Amino acid sequence: MPQPIASIVSQIDLTSLVDIGITALLIYWLFSLIRGTRAVSLVIGVSVLFAVYAAARAFDLRLLTQILQTLAVVGLFALVVVFQPELRRALERIGRVGSFNWLFSPSEQRTVERVADEVARAASLLSADGHGALIVLERDTGLEEVAETGVMIHAEISVDLLPTIFAPRTPLHDGAVIIREESILAAAALLPLAEMTVHTERFGTRHRAALGITEQTDAVVVVVSEENSQVSLVERARIVRNLNEAQLARAIRSLLAPTDGDSPVGRFLASRGPGMHHVAYAVDDVESALAALAEQGVELIDHAPRTGLFGLEVAFVHPDAVHGVLTEVVCPA
Repeated sequence: MPQPIASIVSQIDLTSLVDIGITALLIYWLFSLIRGTRAVSLVIGVSVLFAVYAAARAFDLRLLTQILQTLAVVGLFALVVVFQPELRRALERIGRVGSFNWLFSPSEQRTVERVADEVARAASLLSADGHGALIVLERDTGLEEVAETGVMIHAEISVDLLPTIFAPRTPLHDGAVIIREESILAAAALLPLAEMTVHTERFGTRHRAALGITEQTDAVVVVVSEENSQVSLVERARIVRNLNEAQLARAIRSLLAPTDGDSPVGRFLASRGPGMHHVAYAVDDVESALAALAEQGVELIDHAPRTGLFGLEVAFVHPDAVHGVLTEVVCPA
């Protein structure tokens, strides 16, 4: 073995391996924390500046190095302000590690189902009446500060109360409703408008507010358009439009579903651990795609299209036919 490599190997021990493993997990956790938020673009910008600084040091560009070092001191304080939502979310996750929420997991699925049904039914009624609405469902990231911009209610969620809040010319209709678990935390709350999402000019104020809050948090938002009565669902700054009551309820259940051991997601994680569940391919016609695959002798799970999430036509190819990867074909429109 070459001397440099032998020297490196001789320094590796169990403590070093544990240290590397913990560091790798921490980096992965940090990236998963900011995934789908505006912080991704900021991290890329900081990385570019760091690369420029390293190049300046390597080529002994003293003036540029001095400027970047000066900016770095100010930048440390600026990063705390800019990444404030992500830092708060990280601390909240750390705090939940030692919580006792796992004791109450049997009731979580029932809570999710009730909230999904009540919100979907209320959105359907509001759409039928031509009334606009903005309903924010809290997940891991706390929305207390957003709720405090409105009127605190702390009322039990119901299909009667939500349409009443959003009825035109009522004091609380102009703003967002914040829902935490089974209760309406606040109404008439002010949400940040979208900053980083592309083509925000195509959307009205309610949709831009929904995109804005989902850029900064992991909340799920239901929007009912006052102009065309369409019901939309927004999550991680991605929007799905024109949902009916059943599609909306199904989507909310999937997004709010607990990951404890008794849930479908929990069972998947327990058996296989974190990772990819399946790969989806968009096609123009699911039935034609299945026919083409069958002609090629590909083993299928579904020989005819079925209804999937958001009411889309989907079908699955058997993992044995695709090197062990569960594969879905879906018609997005």
